[in-house]
Amino acid sequence: MASSIERRYRYAYKPLLFLACLVPLAWVVGGVLGLPVPTLGADPVRKVLGIFGHSALNLLLITLSVSPLRQITGNAHLLRLRRMLGVFAFSYALLHFLTYIGPFQGFSWSAIVKDLVKRPYITVGFSALLLLTPLAITSTNAMMRRLKRRWQSLHRLIYLIAILGVWHYWWQVKKDIREPLLYAAILAALLGWRLWRRQRQATSRSALPTAPETA
Repeated sequence: MASSIERRYRYAYKPLLFLACLVPLAWVVGGVLGLPVPTLGADPVRKVLGIFGHSALNLLLITLSVSPLRQITGNAHLLRLRRMLGVFAFSYALLHFLTYIGPFQGFSWSAIVKDLVKRPYITVGFSALLLLTPLAITSTNAMMRRLKRRWQSLHRLIYLIAILGVWHYWWQVKKDIREPLLYAAILAALLGWRLWRRQRQATSRSALPTAPETA
């Protein structure tokens, strides 16, 4: 039988997290439908582009923070939330891209190509989306069983994807870099924690006493 904490995660925490992740999408849908939500401003397409992009990057960094929080708190049940966060991060990244090629560029492929040449940060962001796609596809239990050890190797791409995502955001900001700098600092802290843990574990293994040699 499932423990009480497992039931809380399954029937309370995960549904609440699911609803929280839907808030940015609900904001956009409500704004488009004219519902009483915060306005999308004078340039709603650019605003929507920003909402989806920020949501993808926020959820990506939150996903990366799950393992450090689990290690610090000792609460292994936090890992139950990581997959949902990652899938939502991909979903918002995809919506960000579709908003760009659709409402923003009007499906004008010539304009998109010119933009790619003029603004290389778009290529960086698109690369992050491409790398994120196989992670979303293989996020099911069935794919984990099928890929076995290769699944973990594939999902280590999340670190490169996060770097590309922050780079994409930083590169497009022209003057005020305070917000991209904050994202970069958070990412550096998350990656630094992992490097420190790995080095600490390697040091602990090397410090273990070796078995005495037998004649």
